[in-house]
Amino acid sequence: MQLQQLAYFVAVAETRHFTQAAERMRVAQPSLSKQVRALEAELGAPLFSRARGNVTLTPAGEALLPLARRMLADAETARSEVGELAGLRRGRVRLGATPSLCAGLLADVLATFHRAYPGIELFVEEGGSRDLVRTLARGQLDLALIIMPLHSDDPALVTEEILSENLVVASPSAGHTRRPYARIEELRRRPMVMFRRGYDLREATLSACRQAGFEPSFAVEGGEMDAVLRFVEAGLGVALVPSMVLDGRPGLTGTPLAPPGLRRTVAIAHRKDVEPTRAAQAFRATLLLFLTDAARDGELPEGLDLITEP
Repeated sequence: MQLQQLAYFVAVAETRHFTQAAERMRVAQPSLSKQVRALEAELGAPLFSRARGNVTLTPAGEALLPLARRMLADAETARSEVGELAGLRRGRVRLGATPSLCAGLLADVLATFHRAYPGIELFVEEGGSRDLVRTLARGQLDLALIIMPLHSDDPALVTEEILSENLVVASPSAGHTRRPYARIEELRRRPMVMFRRGYDLREATLSACRQAGFEPSFAVEGGEMDAVLRFVEAGLGVALVPSMVLDGRPGLTGTPLAPPGLRRTVAIAHRKDVEPTRAAQAFRATLLLFLTDAARDGELPEGLDLITEP
């Protein structure tokens, strides 16, 4: 079994099309098909059903897919780590982060890391926390900034809580009378702009409303962070968001919820069965030092508190 064969198999499984898989892998389609057939012969079972041009995974293919993804990710990690040990000043950090962190302090952390390690390539995947947990567990990320607690069937992650942040009710600034706080029950009478499924903020909002005894009314749903904030600015409704994302948005006002309010915890996570590369470890250290310095100097965004220190 060759890694290249596994890469071809994963490409076909994800595209469900041999020609598209060959284009992705930049190889001739007959060569890709030949390697997939060789893999099937070695395993002693068909991996794809090719009935009438429709390519679907067989039960054997379904069983192999997560294993193949993990083997390829581990091979890439091994190549990166060996390269670092060989003294090459290069490498890669694959980081997942929630939209609120990408829109907030993450850019400054990435800039600090790049200045210190200019030869390290940075790859950032933005997504909802639950999506990032699945991507991390598949071995497609080195580190991820996620929201606790975990909501995953895959417990093979190491998590370290680093930040606690306030959730506030975002509404248009125009015509808004600033108040010290709002009560969650007030959302019963206000249309809401809701995130797409897979966002932890969607589940946090629904949970808070249901605990207060009502189902929220959606004016629009299905957006990413930037879209949700723009919809709120346009007056379509209100949204429950982290306070940090309102920095630099004069068109929006954030009202804290009545004490004790609503907070969430941010953690940095990696797979338990794979030690982070040295580049990933350097990024973690840079992140924690940046947060510690910002907390000491009073420069963390409003509503954000540091939990851990390096």
